[in-house]
Amino acid sequence: MKKVCMVVVEHPFQDARVFRKEAKSLQKKGYQVTMIVPRKQGYLFGVDGTPYKKHYLNKVFTYEGIKIVTYHAESCKHYLSKVLKDASVWDQAFQNPLTQRALKENADVYHVHEYLSLFAGVGIKRKMLEHKGKKVKLIYDSHELTPDPLSERYPEATKKNLYEKLLLMLDEVDQIITVSDSIKQWYQSKKPTVPVEVIYNSPPLTDYTPANTKVTDRLTVCFEGNLSNRKGNWEKIKAISELCAKEMPFQFKILGGTRFNEHLEIPSHLVDVITFTGWVDYAHIHEHMKDVHIGWIDSDGLDASLNERYAMPNKFFSYLTNGVPVVVNESDDLAAFLEKYRCGTVIHKKQASAEDYRDAFLQLYNDSQMLNQLSENARRIMEVSFCWGRMEDRLLAVYRSLLNEEVK
Repeated sequence: MKKVCMVVVEHPFQDARVFRKEAKSLQKKGYQVTMIVPRKQGYLFGVDGTPYKKHYLNKVFTYEGIKIVTYHAESCKHYLSKVLKDASVWDQAFQNPLTQRALKENADVYHVHEYLSLFAGVGIKRKMLEHKGKKVKLIYDSHELTPDPLSERYPEATKKNLYEKLLLMLDEVDQIITVSDSIKQWYQSKKPTVPVEVIYNSPPLTDYTPANTKVTDRLTVCFEGNLSNRKGNWEKIKAISELCAKEMPFQFKILGGTRFNEHLEIPSHLVDVITFTGWVDYAHIHEHMKDVHIGWIDSDGLDASLNERYAMPNKFFSYLTNGVPVVVNESDDLAAFLEKYRCGTVIHKKQASAEDYRDAFLQLYNDSQMLNQLSENARRIMEVSFCWGRMEDRLLAVYRSLLNEEVK
């Protein structure tokens, strides 16, 4: 039985992509999977950042058949920051607890999920060969571009250094997995010899009964995921809700909500328009989509972020899987997908206003035939080409290729 070790620096151990999709799919297909995951301030944490103060306190435990090995994030911060140092001194960084725990797993494949876990993975690969004489495979699962070439998060000198170090690390990577075709093309332009596969953040197919999307009561628009005032989504949701409620029976449904220790107040005049479900278990999201007509994604700051332009987020595929057409502004990959498969509406503006979204929603409210067709197209394209079952096939093909395994 081949051993796989997922190495994580930032994500929660129950992360939808890392745990629910990839780790569980590999386990189901007979791989022995371990995840090495961070504690922050001593605790593991949920998908909304809530610390688990009464559960998952053991250093090592089994969760749904997968071995979970924990470490304290704070103990690695100093070591992992050495990625910015000259590569000749990197060896000093590989004494960190994350790398050391990963070495003990003696896995065949190390599958890393962030820039800093890639740095740890480079150390793992080197040390496995140096100390155990074992050539392991290293997969970099790039959920986004780090550093983002357009972002102003880092000073230019730091961003240049991060980029140069990324290229060095990629020389030791056996396979890149990423989340959109544009990010794949970016990597291929930088390292054409490293194979890249796109594995979308699609959910598994769930039971689905086509709903009559003719709006007889009210139009329900959904936002799924984290909601924070810092990104401006909340202000836009309030503005859209206010405008739409004047034109038609309307509800804005927030499927998810704020992160730990954050709170958003619904204005008194919108309490009957905006609803929060709170955080919903991954397996039950589809139940909350049954009354939803449109999924909303607003990509902000497209001129200042390639990640925003190239993003294909979980919520996008969650909407489509449940037969919910999507309305977006002009982000590269989302817009191209919707227009190719005719499963949503694109507002051809990089900065779409609340008025723009109101107009798009009102048009679909008044055209139930179009809304039904978009809904049917959304579900069909996920069933045929892009559900998690199809993505799982891509993931397993990557592993079989790396390990020279025959198709079973």
